[in-house]
Amino acid sequence: MELVTKKRLQVYAGRAHPQLAADIATALGVELGETNLREFANGELHCRFGQSLRGADVFVLQTHGGKVNHSIMEQLIMIDAAKRASAKRITAVCPYYGYSRQDRKAEGREPITAKLVADMLQAAGADRVVSVDLHTGQIQGFFDIPVDHLTALPVLEAYIADNAPENPVVVSPDAGGVKAAKRFSTQIGADLAFVNKFRPKGTANQVVAADVIGDVDGRHCILLDDMIDTAGTICAAADILVEHGAADVWVMATHAVLSPPAAERLASSAAISRVVVTDTLPLTDDKRIDKLEVLSVADLIAKAIDAVFEDASVSEIFGGENQK
Repeated sequence: MELVTKKRLQVYAGRAHPQLAADIATALGVELGETNLREFANGELHCRFGQSLRGADVFVLQTHGGKVNHSIMEQLIMIDAAKRASAKRITAVCPYYGYSRQDRKAEGREPITAKLVADMLQAAGADRVVSVDLHTGQIQGFFDIPVDHLTALPVLEAYIADNAPENPVVVSPDAGGVKAAKRFSTQIGADLAFVNKFRPKGTANQVVAADVIGDVDGRHCILLDDMIDTAGTICAAADILVEHGAADVWVMATHAVLSPPAAERLASSAAISRVVVTDTLPLTDDKRIDKLEVLSVADLIAKAIDAVFEDASVSEIFGGENQK
């Protein structure tokens, strides 16, 4: 007997960002599967898929936002359930990868939690991971399974093309982001600069901007970063750019974490006139300040999912420019 197997694409989503999940499903032209997620009285999570997963190519979508630990655990449980339901291949889609900043030991007796999350995803049963703009590219090496590292830069570039400022210069808020800023500046035909900063030893969410490397006097500056958390780095960088003569400052980032007091800092910053982010993370009403604009990455992620399903090249979506 000879059988010809038929590939089946099934997409399931956690509860961290239902709007993004719905947009991705729409872009793919599929319906989200039933996860039937619920919690026991003591807070334990439970999942039971509403359809058969046997032999299917399953994508488990969950951004690690909101209550980060809860979101990660929810995704792990969904992956475990899919594995035990005999899914043929399981891809963990994490638009925002939790704990990505803990990718190394900056001081003694610290964890490398980004590696721990990678280990847990693999132990749960993930065969592949898809994520957007990891904090550092080295996180890909924490996995022993394929990782498709997407970038939201094409979405940001399209925004600039439609809203092109005069005489722009792309600015990295720190030395670590210079490579991404250089790639972005090349794509939009702008000059490059970066802010030299340091973080006081033993502190978190505190930063001191020291100097600007590059010509920003009288220029329209586009501050580019992978994420905005408390906005301390971005606001300090914007202030020093204005001190060095910048005519205007826009902020662009992929992940809008916006932990308090980020919204207040950005709203009250006289240096920053516009904040452009993507929807990899959900934004509550209190974070939607007047100067904030949100761009969708649903089509980008949907294209990557389709490429994985079809065993096609993901990097071709970005012309090979999706690696840090």
